[in-house]
Amino acid sequence: MKTEAFVLCVLLLRFLSHFYADEHKVSQQDNGDKIIINVGVIVDAGSWVGKVVESCITMAVQDFYNQNMGYRTRIALQVRDSGGDSLHCIAAALDLLENVEVHAIIIPKVSKEEFFLARLVDKANVPLLSLSSIPSSNKHPYLIQFATDENNQFYGISAFLQAFKWRRFVFLYEDTADARQAQTYIHDILQENHLDVAYQTALSLQATDDQIIEELHKVMMMRFSIILVHLSPSLASHVFINAKMLGMMSKGFGWIVTSKAMNFLDALHSSVYESTQGVIGFKSYVSKSSEIQNLTSRWRREFHRTEPDVEIRELNTFGVWAYNAAWALAEAIESAGMKHSQSRAEGAGLKHLNLARLRVSSSGSAILSKIRSIKSGEFVGKFQLPDIYEILNIIGRGERRVGFWKSEYGLTKELNPIINSSSNFLDTIIWPGSSSTAPESWLVQMNGKSFRIGIPANARFPELVHLHHDQQRNITIPRGFCIDVFHAAVDRLPYEISFEYIYHYGCHGDLVHQVHLQKYDAAVGDITILSNRSAYVDFTLPYTDSSPGVVVKLDDKDPWFFLKPLQPDLWITIACFFFLTGFIVWLVEHPINEEFQGPLAQQIGTALWFAASTLVYAHREKLRSNVSKFVVSVWLFVVLILTSSYTAKLSSLLTVEEIKLSESDYIGYPANSLIRASSVSNLNFKDNRLKPFQSHVDYDKALRQGRKKGGVDAILDELPYLKIFVARYPHEYTIIESSMRTSGFGFAFPKGSSLVHDISRAIAELREEGTLLQLETKWDNFFVLFLLSGISKSIAVLVVLFFLLRETIVGQRKTDADVDASQNG
Repeated sequence: MKTEAFVLCVLLLRFLSHFYADEHKVSQQDNGDKIIINVGVIVDAGSWVGKVVESCITMAVQDFYNQNMGYRTRIALQVRDSGGDSLHCIAAALDLLENVEVHAIIIPKVSKEEFFLARLVDKANVPLLSLSSIPSSNKHPYLIQFATDENNQFYGISAFLQAFKWRRFVFLYEDTADARQAQTYIHDILQENHLDVAYQTALSLQATDDQIIEELHKVMMMRFSIILVHLSPSLASHVFINAKMLGMMSKGFGWIVTSKAMNFLDALHSSVYESTQGVIGFKSYVSKSSEIQNLTSRWRREFHRTEPDVEIRELNTFGVWAYNAAWALAEAIESAGMKHSQSRAEGAGLKHLNLARLRVSSSGSAILSKIRSIKSGEFVGKFQLPDIYEILNIIGRGERRVGFWKSEYGLTKELNPIINSSSNFLDTIIWPGSSSTAPESWLVQMNGKSFRIGIPANARFPELVHLHHDQQRNITIPRGFCIDVFHAAVDRLPYEISFEYIYHYGCHGDLVHQVHLQKYDAAVGDITILSNRSAYVDFTLPYTDSSPGVVVKLDDKDPWFFLKPLQPDLWITIACFFFLTGFIVWLVEHPINEEFQGPLAQQIGTALWFAASTLVYAHREKLRSNVSKFVVSVWLFVVLILTSSYTAKLSSLLTVEEIKLSESDYIGYPANSLIRASSVSNLNFKDNRLKPFQSHVDYDKALRQGRKKGGVDAILDELPYLKIFVARYPHEYTIIESSMRTSGFGFAFPKGSSLVHDISRAIAELREEGTLLQLETKWDNFFVLFLLSGISKSIAVLVVLFFLLRETIVGQRKTDADVDASQNG
């Protein structure tokens, strides 16, 4: 490809050389004792930037020699029109080097495609002065950049994003070699500040409106609202025009524009401002010194004289860079001490181009050295241009400054702020939609609509997801473990979102596919994370165990580890209610039951023995009070549930290590689920011994029958389902671990959704804090049992107090009556 480019350049140069023939007559002329030095200028003469650059370079040369009339050298500008085409630009440079024999070339930019020029000037020892803000390679010593590095502004943009607590955003950049080369550097800056590019896309310089709309539509569907634009002025204007048409320049959006477009925004048609209301832009700062103001005034007059039909605007940063470059070059040429020009003699005719024997300038190294010494000083040319960016807010048909960014101060309202002043932050910003309130989140509720959350309406286990109909309000409310986890995660988001549930009656795979088709904004439920599903949706972190399990029937085993089936806090609660039950029964029965009377030690022993005997239903003391009978009845119900659960869990602990499955066993698995025959076969079961089942009722029936009666020896399913199944039949079955692995349950979102990262972080926090475990055990706890028992005991105490109070009142009345009778007698 490089050889072909050389050939094309040579051929094009030979065809185009006759256009430049009459301009090649400039040479050494002894105009008095002045030495004429040819300097090439390559611009796109038809563009706004080209016109500004050419006029500012011309003014700089004139101003320099007007102030230094005694200098012996004079620059003769050889201007070439590239027409905005890289090939024409290369051809013009070749002509200037070989036929005109220039001693330096000034060019607005050197794109990646035009880096052949850098190699060319290195070979010819001719300085190439670039006005591009794109960082140049250090591999080319004769390529000198006279603009500030545009990548430095990303430190300021990072600070701006952090100031408004925007951690994730969309990045739009040009699909050019320069932009792609800068991506790595830009991303490093953003990552250093813990910022995340949630979605990025490269737009072609020739992108059509349809292509731009397609990309913007993706951003809308992903619900992103903070968008960073790093595009050239013309492409950026097309983006904003289409964004306004799509409603993306309204309240809730935040647009940030880099200097790549902001430095030249005033060069575009005034209608562009109508589409950029509320946009924030970073623009290279040019001080408003008297010299700059004088230059601007003179430039306006001169520019209007040469271009009367072009609208006069402010002299932008690019023009000042061009002025500085020409001024520095004129000073370097004079300081280089050139005794005579090395330009070709007049009328010698065109040379045949020979790249192998390209003319090498003997004065180029001296000029280069002087330019670099000038650049290392306080002023680069005529004016000092510090690496400062002003932050502008587009309002109406103009730009309002809201602050500055300087590396030593950060974001400030004033150029030279008072250190540690609380009033240093930026001025008030008017955001898109004429809103004075900055967007509070990365999510946009488009047209007031809520997020559409699809949930399975026919889940296999209601403990995970089920639809509860509230008859009082006549609405259907989703409930279950999966719903609770989603609500807990959403509550932890640093911003508020509104959502509505939509019930999906298809299979889980179809539910996930509908998220991909953007019918739903997310899918919540017992949805397993699978690789094929992850190809078209994004999943959050899993919030359940990530492996299937096997359920088998329990065998009789020697009881051991008798304290492990119940948690310590549950044992403590049981003990407290044990003593409380004995005390309540004694309190009620003591006044009326002889078995609860006698010496204090005997009363205490009787009460404790009675409470202990209820645990095994062996109590023999007769109760006389209905209140105590009510208390004991409720307590016996609690004991029944506790002993059943204790027995089941103890059996599970004692049998799980000794349960073994062989290849001859029959195994069942859920039909129409991710656990299919191919997966089950990983456990070394033969396919003809595999049986699918539809529900937990089928599981129970098949396990009870066993293989001899047409059932199975075990059931393989995902752990969340099996835990619920075993909880329904606690004393019948137990779970053993399998060697398979899945990714667990997760919430599904469209590709690129910003909610994935935030919900995943919330799930991680819930897991670390133990909240996930609490939600999991919520659907199988004993709180209600103890609450019921506590209520019964409270009622008993109240009844006892009532009777005691009544007996006291009756006794008092009887005593008063006896006193009255005795007095009357």
